Amino acid sequence: MAIVRWDPFRNLLALQDEMNRLFEGTLFGETGRASRGGRSIVWAPPIDVVESKDKVIVNAELPGMKPDEVELSVDEGVLTVKGERKFSEEVKEENLHRIERAYGYFERRIALPKTIDAERITATYTDGVLRIELPKVEESKPKQIPIKVESSKVIEAEEKAEEKKE
Repeated sequence: MAIVRWDPFRNLLALQDEMNRLFEGTLFGETGRASRGGRSIVWAPPIDVVESKDKVIVNAELPGMKPDEVELSVDEGVLTVKGERKFSEEVKEENLHRIERAYGYFERRIALPKTIDAERITATYTDGVLRIELPKVEESKPKQIPIKVESSKVIEAEEKAEEKKE
């Protein structure tokens, strides 16, 4: 059996390395295409979802993007908004002091109610805000069946008339 020297800090250092890796992957993203200081970042546009009795409205803030840079699709009750905001290459690196806006590929998925009519979805883009209107299917209303009221004397008279014919 081999003798192993016990290091009380080895496990603590391994835990610290794991926590650093976890936070770097979460805060700076490992799947984004843009980068800051050698670390890739993930950008996701803010989205508002509002539901009324006859439609669902989704507003996505996409400042600086053109409508043809955004792709919309609906599949199996999920609305997908995706695209890529590219970094402007106009600024020379030696003049660059700070970058706070996020760039890169994004993809947002929003689960929709089953009552959405996918054939009537519309999207408009105004002042950097993409507005998607998802109308709901018109609900089938229960059909009321009227009940005809007849007096028993009328029914008896009709039955007697039919017996005479026979």
